[in-house]
Amino acid sequence: MQALNAVEVHPQVGGVLIDVPVREGQDVKKGDTLAVIDPRPYKAALDKAQAQRQQDEAQLENAQADLKRYSSLARGDFASRQQVDTQQSSVARLQGVIAADDAAIEDAQLNLGFCVLHAPMDGRVGLRRVDPGNLIQANSSGAGILLVVQVRPISMVFTLPEGDLPRVRQASAQGELPVLADSSDGRDELSRGTLLTADNAVSASSGTIQFKATFANDDDRLTPGQFVSTRLLVETVHGVTVPHEAVQHGQQGLYVFTVKPDKTADRRDIQLAFDDGKTAVIGKGVDAGEQVVVSGQTRVGPGTRVNPQAQTPAPPQDAQSQGEQPQVGQPQVGQPRSAQR
Repeated sequence: MQALNAVEVHPQVGGVLIDVPVREGQDVKKGDTLAVIDPRPYKAALDKAQAQRQQDEAQLENAQADLKRYSSLARGDFASRQQVDTQQSSVARLQGVIAADDAAIEDAQLNLGFCVLHAPMDGRVGLRRVDPGNLIQANSSGAGILLVVQVRPISMVFTLPEGDLPRVRQASAQGELPVLADSSDGRDELSRGTLLTADNAVSASSGTIQFKATFANDDDRLTPGQFVSTRLLVETVHGVTVPHEAVQHGQQGLYVFTVKPDKTADRRDIQLAFDDGKTAVIGKGVDAGEQVVVSGQTRVGPGTRVNPQAQTPAPPQDAQSQGEQPQVGQPQVGQPRSAQR
């Protein structure tokens, strides 16, 4: 599992870290305050820049007034054209100084704003790496103050053999494909998501290709870095499901023994739609609700009378020597065909 987005929070200005108002592991919203750096030096720098601009504005106003007087005198030949041009240049220079003062004020405002670090997105805060009271440096190469990860939704990256790619693409063209995230031992289903995309290249070294899926993760059962077992549903096979052990191989093809209402066996030729070694999907030959023999088929033939029993684990060796009774299982309908990787 991977966070859909992960941001390492680093300071953009140096100073003393005076507060970290969020708890470790807390869910935060975009814009929430994560950390506060001592703003006093940057507030002083902003005040200095604003004061410098006021001083330069006063000089500009005086220079503009002199330019107006020189221009009026020049029209009556009481001032030279050179004096007017010199004063006009002084006015232009001071206007440039004012523009530089505005840039300095904007820079000081940015630095002051950087003293408060905000959450860049909705996510979850990790363990704090710097405690309040420490002096931190801007853009340092070390660990940040903390890590924020987006876990709702969350993403998954998994691999499939390159031979499965055409089949997955063909299924994707028909609509969104469900992805199931199971526990690493495959026993529990943790969440259901949707296939997002495949990578743009196959790994030449392994012959596999990566896929990415997304999960809503509203119940927080998935965590970044967690290993899960993945199942991608690419096709649903419709038919009757029976235990794999019920399917027999004969000279004329596959068959199963069913149990008729009079407790006698009947041989049925079948068409197998899918078999994963545990469950077989029969497309034709058996109807839902019928009973099939799942063990002891070597002593069963058409018309053989059987004593149906619930399917149980194989008896010990000494019990088998006394004669095993054929066991039957109940077929079911609608087994989804899924590939587990």
